[in-house]
Amino acid sequence: MTACTDDSRPSSSEPASPQASTAPAATTPTGRTTAMNLRLTLDGHHIAATLNDSPTARDFAAQLPLTLSLRDLNQAEKIADLPRKLSTSGAPEGADPQVGDLAYYAPWNQLATYYRDAPYATGLVILGHMADGGAEQLAGADEITIEAAP
Repeated sequence: MTACTDDSRPSSSEPASPQASTAPAATTPTGRTTAMNLRLTLDGHHIAATLNDSPTARDFAAQLPLTLSLRDLNQAEKIADLPRKLSTSGAPEGADPQVGDLAYYAPWNQLATYYRDAPYATGLVILGHMADGGAEQLAGADEITIEAAP
């Protein structure tokens, strides 16, 4: 394989290595590269999720694993208090969350998880996104466990 020798350089017409072509980088709906795969447990159901590669998401990942009590807010999201404030260095002023998003609401130091559409909120930082089906499980959940995926 030429990729293993020091003097070989792929030209722009050569395909990427097999590893790169079969394992493209995952992205969140906001286009940021995925930093970590998560496993959420909602009332005994496991849901896959990913965190983006932002300073706030990395700070959130440093707190894992977490088990949090959820409260409903505006019949659109479940919120939970976090053990400590997260860094919002470099974060946008706010965000427009989508169904399935995991976010940090900095003013109240809370994790916000969305099962319905919600409006733009100042102080909201998107952390990542749940896999399809997660939002439906979230709507009826009272507790969430978040851990790095095995």
